[in-house]
This record gives sequence, structure tokens and C-alpha cells, in this order.
Amino acid sequence: MKNLFKSCLLLLSFQLAFAGMSKAQLTTLPRGGNKRASVSEQIGITDVSIHYSRPGVKKRDGHIWGELIPVGFTELGYGAKKPAPWRAGANENTTIEFTTAVKIEGQDLPAGKYGFFIAYDPNECTLIFSRNSTSWGNFFYDPAEDALRVKVKPVKTDKSVEWLKYEFTDQTPSGATVQLQWEKLAIPFRIDVDVIKTQIASFRMELRGDRALPGLWQGWNEAAAYCAANNTNLEEGLMWADSATSFRFGGTTTFTPWQTKAAILDSLGRKAEADEIMKKALPYADQIEAYVYASGLVAAKRPKEALEVFKMNYDRFPNTLFTNIGMASGYSALGDYKRALDFAQKALPQAMGGNKLEVERNIRDLQNGKDMNN
Repeated sequence: MKNLFKSCLLLLSFQLAFAGMSKAQLTTLPRGGNKRASVSEQIGITDVSIHYSRPGVKKRDGHIWGELIPVGFTELGYGAKKPAPWRAGANENTTIEFTTAVKIEGQDLPAGKYGFFIAYDPNECTLIFSRNSTSWGNFFYDPAEDALRVKVKPVKTDKSVEWLKYEFTDQTPSGATVQLQWEKLAIPFRIDVDVIKTQIASFRMELRGDRALPGLWQGWNEAAAYCAANNTNLEEGLMWADSATSFRFGGTTTFTPWQTKAAILDSLGRKAEADEIMKKALPYADQIEAYVYASGLVAAKRPKEALEVFKMNYDRFPNTLFTNIGMASGYSALGDYKRALDFAQKALPQAMGGNKLEVERNIRDLQNGKDMNN
């Protein structure tokens, strides 16, 4: 009688879960001891989150794949009463969410939250991303709600994983592989993101909100600088740079946004305009900004222009570490190692720590008749 009563209670608990009455229940351990878990990672600026329950092998080694997890689709006799794939976990629906559009195994999937299912096969598994992410497990699976299906090959492993888990592997700036790992099998699938496209879309959205209030040139400049650095979306990037340098957004007399605008103009093939912009912007630069800009000219093999900027900087901020070493760099780039050495020696007592070691190296190069910029 006691066993019968216990069985009735378990059945009632099971039925309540499916009846949507979880809000009336107290907090208890997950049914069957299947641990609830989540894992998330950012790919580019895209957040990928997986929520699932973790069944254990529980001494069923060799009887998981193809037995406990059947091959293909199975008639469950409950819910939608349609052949259903595995719920890719235990208990509630396994879900996976993307904050931007992604590619799964090279196929497009829009941003959103999806129910995740797997039709297991020892040779080729079918992964299913369903627009229904709220039903219990796979009991209400409906193929009409599929957003995407992709096929992947399962991989046998040497080490057994007791509790099912999802793990991000093979990360790159624009992608990662997600692996479902359980017992001695892994089911991997690749997620890739168009990082530049999603970043530009994010800029467009944010520059319509409080990041773009009057007086805040930094957001406009950040978006424009991204376009310049990646040589992409240059026309819109130029409009963002125009905003950053405008009176309304406060960048009129700030060097950085003008430099960004010049970089975009240069990338658009409008070099003369870019040069005029920089002539206008240089008086707004502090000594470090001017030094960095001139050093960029040295690296670009434009030594005469670089020395002009270094000299202008020295006239405004005479006899400092950065203006002395700047003058040394400028003369060295033109092959005048004697004058370069004079300025490098003036910079040496002003340098400390790592900077001092670098200046000492510069001096040795110049004394040996070598360009300190190499």
C-alpha cells in the first residue's frame, strides 16, 4: 500500500508539471535529480546562452546512445502525439538564445530564443532549432515550428562525461563550436557571426538613444573610428564623424574626432581633404596625441611630414620626454642621426622604467648609425 501511495504522489507531481501549475508548487530539487544548468559566451558582441537540465549516466554506460536516447524520431504517446526528437537534455525544454542573427553550420538563423532538439543517429545527427521554446521537453514538439535544421556528425570520445554538459570550444573572434558532451559522445555544431555587420547594426541602434545626446561626441567618434579601422561602411562612418566634430555634439575643438574624420576621408580616396582636416586639428592635440600621430606618419614612410608635426609639438611643449623623443624619431627617419642623438640624450634623464630602457636602445642604435625607428 505504501508503494502504491508513493507511486500516486509521483504521478500527481508529474501531471501537475504538464498542467502548467508550477507557480503553485514549492521549490524542490529537479525531477529525477537532473541538474539545471546554463552556459553562455559572447561571440563578437553576440550573446549565446544555453539553458538545459543535466541527466547523468548513472551506471548506464553503453546503453545511452541508441537505447535511452533512441535513434531518430519517436512517438511519445503524449502531448502533440507526433514523432519527436530528443529534448537535448532532460526535463524542461533545452533552449538556446542569440541576441543577433547567427549562422549555424553555415545556415542563417535570426536572433531569438529557440527550443533545441536533436534527432540522434550514430552517423549523422539532425539538430533542430524550434520557434517554440516554452513547452515541456519534447512532448509538444511540432515540425511546423522548426526555424532551422542542420546535420552534424557525432564524435566518439575516450573520456566519459557523467553529467551531460554543453561546452564552447574552438573560439575565434567571430565564431565558436558548441559541443553537447555526454557519456562517450560529443555532438558539435558551429556558430558564426558577422561581427562587422552586427557591430554596425548595434552602433545604429545605440546612436538613436542616450549615447547620442548633445555634447557627447565620444559615441559618434567610436562608431566612425570602427568604420575607419575596418575600412567598412565609410560613407555612414563619415556622417558619424561629422556629428562627432560638430558644435552640437561637442567635438569641435577636440583632436581625436577630427583625426577619425581624416582617416575616413583618406580611406575614401579624398587625401587632400584629409590633410587639410589634420592641419586644422593638430592645434587641438595634446603632446601625446601629436606624438602618436607623427609616429604614425613615420611608420607610413612620410618622414618629412612627421618631422613637421614633431617640430610643431616641440614648439608647443618644449623639452619634455615625448617631444624630445619625437624630435629624435623625426630626424632619425630622415637619416640625420647626429641631431636625432642630441634629442634622444635629452630625453634619457626624463624617462623612467620601460621608457628609459627604450630610450637607451634608441641611443645605441643612433650611435651605431642605425635608424632608431626600426
